[in-house]
Amino acid sequence: MTEFLYMKDAEACYIKDFEGTVTKAGDDWVILDRTAFYPEGGGQPSDTGRLIWEGGSTRVISVSKKGGVRHYLEGAAPVKGTEVHGIIDWERRYGHMRAHTSQHIISAVVWDRWQAKTVGNQLYKAKARIDFHPLKLTQEDVEWIEEECNRRISQNIEVQIYELSREEAEEKAGVERCNMELLPKSIRKLRIVQVGDEICPCAGTHVRNTSEIGTLKIIKKESKGKMRTRITYELV
Repeated sequence: MTEFLYMKDAEACYIKDFEGTVTKAGDDWVILDRTAFYPEGGGQPSDTGRLIWEGGSTRVISVSKKGGVRHYLEGAAPVKGTEVHGIIDWERRYGHMRAHTSQHIISAVVWDRWQAKTVGNQLYKAKARIDFHPLKLTQEDVEWIEEECNRRISQNIEVQIYELSREEAEEKAGVERCNMELLPKSIRKLRIVQVGDEICPCAGTHVRNTSEIGTLKIIKKESKGKMRTRITYELV
């Protein structure tokens, strides 16, 4: 099993480089005993970066959980047992952190007013799209969402990351609010991301404080089917 170094708390999301050991290797991929690279999932793209070892180095072009946490490489992979130094492409990672934390805020804002679930999302560097259901919005509603999100962001709210038992998380966050029914029942400990009073299970990377997000600007609203609305926004 690979240890995810960024999972512990909000501070751990800022790890930019680390030491690890290759536990398994293919022609163009490796699995490490520990990593700070985020593997694609939950609407968040994987990190990219570089692995360096004695006598070699190569780019990490993507990371996936399929077949173990595989770091896919641009060049030949180091062999099993090699000690490596990993370096994260920080500008890309930090953009995803800002986008992911802002997604939690806009999802909370929409839930609080309309009780619409987040049923899909895709994050980019300084941009995101989110699908809500059941929800139908007017332009006036969109303007209100943008204003309320920026109001919350401007409060400089600390972002906390910690673990709760499944029972505690269901009681505090609500099963329906956070789609906890989609999580396998075998998962008894949940990693929680808390922004202000809003808590939600999440394995993604996040900023320490909402002051790092910037200003949220909604650039598109579109219907994606019956009572399903997609909002696309940028961070500036």
